[in-house]
Amino acid sequence: MTIHFELMPLLALIAGILILIAPKLLNFIVAIYLIIFGIVGLFNLSI
Repeated sequence: MTIHFELMPLLALIAGILILIAPKLLNFIVAIYLIIFGIVGLFNLSI
Protein backbone atom coordinates (compact mmCIF):
# COMPACT_ATOMS: atom_id res chain seq x y z
CA MET A 1 0.00 0.00 0.00
CA THR A 2 1.38 3.38 -1.02
CA ILE A 3 0.34 6.61 0.70
CA HIS A 4 0.98 9.81 -1.26
CA PHE A 5 0.75 13.28 0.29
CA GLU A 6 0.97 16.63 -1.45
CA LEU A 7 3.37 19.03 0.22
CA MET A 8 1.43 22.32 0.13
CA PRO A 9 -1.80 21.11 1.77
CA LEU A 10 0.26 19.32 4.41
CA LEU A 11 2.27 22.50 5.11
CA ALA A 12 -0.95 24.51 5.32
CA LEU A 13 -2.39 22.05 7.84
CA ILE A 14 0.74 22.09 9.99
CA ALA A 15 0.93 25.91 9.83
CA GLY A 16 -2.73 26.21 10.85
CA ILE A 17 -2.26 23.92 13.84
CA LEU A 18 0.86 25.78 14.97
CA ILE A 19 -0.93 29.13 14.68
CA LEU A 20 -3.77 27.81 16.85
CA ILE A 21 -1.30 26.53 19.44
CA ALA A 22 1.01 29.57 19.48
CA PRO A 23 -0.53 32.66 17.81
CA LYS A 24 2.68 34.65 18.36
CA LEU A 25 4.33 32.50 15.68
CA LEU A 26 1.88 33.74 13.04
CA ASN A 27 4.29 36.08 11.20
CA PHE A 28 7.08 33.51 11.17
CA ILE A 29 4.87 30.65 9.97
CA VAL A 30 3.20 32.73 7.24
CA ALA A 31 6.58 33.99 6.01
CA ILE A 32 8.04 30.47 5.75
CA TYR A 33 4.90 29.16 4.03
CA LEU A 34 4.95 31.99 1.48
CA ILE A 35 8.66 31.50 0.77
CA ILE A 36 8.20 27.76 0.20
CA PHE A 37 5.08 28.33 -1.93
CA GLY A 38 6.93 30.97 -3.98
CA ILE A 39 9.95 28.74 -4.61
CA VAL A 40 7.74 25.83 -5.65
CA GLY A 41 5.76 28.07 -8.00
CA LEU A 42 8.79 29.87 -9.41
CA PHE A 43 10.67 26.73 -10.34
CA ASN A 44 7.55 24.71 -11.28
CA LEU A 45 8.49 22.00 -8.81
CA SER A 46 6.00 19.17 -8.56
CA ILE A 47 6.19 18.09 -4.95
